[in-house]
Amino acid sequence: MLCQEEIFTIKMQTYARALLAACLFLCASTLSITTIGETNPNAPDPDPRKVYSQTSPKWLAAVGKLYVPSIKMIEGRRSNHREDCSATLVSRRQGEKADTIITAWHCLEFYKDLSKSITFTLLPDSNTPITGVVHRLADGGGIHADWAILRLHEPVASDRVLPLLIHPSRASNESTISMAGYSSDPGLGQGGNLLTYDPLCKVTAQVRSSSNSNCRAFRGASGGAVVQLSSEGEPWLSGVISQGDGEALSIFIPVEKFRTAINHHLR
Repeated sequence: MLCQEEIFTIKMQTYARALLAACLFLCASTLSITTIGETNPNAPDPDPRKVYSQTSPKWLAAVGKLYVPSIKMIEGRRSNHREDCSATLVSRRQGEKADTIITAWHCLEFYKDLSKSITFTLLPDSNTPITGVVHRLADGGGIHADWAILRLHEPVASDRVLPLLIHPSRASNESTISMAGYSSDPGLGQGGNLLTYDPLCKVTAQVRSSSNSNCRAFRGASGGAVVQLSSEGEPWLSGVISQGDGEALSIFIPVEKFRTAINHHLR
């Protein structure tokens, strides 16, 4: 004859088996909902970015690729490395030659060997790319102020590429922004070979030194452009891409935070 303790143990085992069977049934039912050709509700949202083409906004031509020869310490040894980033050609007024570009400080963090040149290329996928050597003018000095201003040794004529003007204040969270750069993701960015842009995203939060957005960008887009249109539809460079999670958060540094340096170095 079974004692009360043994009867209790048997009941618990029976209950556990029943619970497991119910869980397996529910899991199988859930899996059957997602079939080939249907959208998985747990999958990431479709990529909102677009690839730069002849039908894209003309201001995108001012966003180029930045190649920075760097030296990093790996396992106690100096190792040569190339930092691939993005940068934007800017000017004080339209219709003039432009030789000033804006990027992120962290793109230059490991630039140590001044005998090697930093290069900037506009329209790299075209038949007539524009490549020039640049040197550093000023920067924020750390990730807390992730901006840098550089100068091309040879200016770019406005009939080749129209530079961007600087936003006169700070990007409003009431209007959409666009974010553009050479993201190195294997999807639309094709490893950093194509210029991609998120055309209709928003500023989601603003603090003193940076702004959050729901734009999508990946590594390689660092230093790229954040643009907001004026009421007349004129594109204004509103910030520089700094950090993000590759999904729904991209942090940028507003031009408002380094406007004095920009004005000092713009010719």
